[in-house]
Amino acid sequence: MHHRTVEELMSRDVVRARPDTPFKELVRLLEENGVTAVPVVDELGRPMGVVSEADLLRKSADQADPSGRIPIPHLEAWERAKAEGRRAEELMSAPAVCARPEWTVVEAARLMETQNIKRLPVVDEADRLLGIVSRGDLLRVFLRRDEAIREEIGADVLRRTLGLDPRDVTVQVHDGRVAVSGTVEHRSLIPVIEQLCRGVDGVVSVTTQIAYDDVRDAPTGAP
Repeated sequence: MHHRTVEELMSRDVVRARPDTPFKELVRLLEENGVTAVPVVDELGRPMGVVSEADLLRKSADQADPSGRIPIPHLEAWERAKAEGRRAEELMSAPAVCARPEWTVVEAARLMETQNIKRLPVVDEADRLLGIVSRGDLLRVFLRRDEAIREEIGADVLRRTLGLDPRDVTVQVHDGRVAVSGTVEHRSLIPVIEQLCRGVDGVVSVTTQIAYDDVRDAPTGAP
């Protein structure tokens, strides 16, 4: 099975900042390039951190409300430092959490989830910036055509991996929802089929209606 990698999905033309990029220049970079964050790189092109809209908005949140209706929020010391920051190195979230180009969508998505972040700079073996991958980039796998998903499950999962006859097990895919039906020799194959189908890029859900032939797999007391 072919799993799309971070390298296939990432954006290569990355808008970036330097540690000494001033606040207003950061705002301009985001606005003019239609992005919500930029990696901050050192002189060797290695990501040091990421400056996002959220990082920059702390400065506005720290200002007094002219109407006096909303009190200034309490900020932790690190939040206060960011609110008072003037350059990228003072404003960025650091260290940068990065991905490798050979990672699968699953690996990148899990890291985003555990770190509660929306994007990952992608770096090479020397930790130099190659690109950036966002949540939206990872979601593109779910735009994969149903026919492509069906062909991969039929050819790679059922025939090549499990050695099943396509006349015994059939696959239907609609809007990424996979339905597998037919007959297999052993009941123990059914959860394996389900797990492998879920691992195919673009699959939203998997349902099975699969019977099994081996009477040794029948529940106790079955005829």
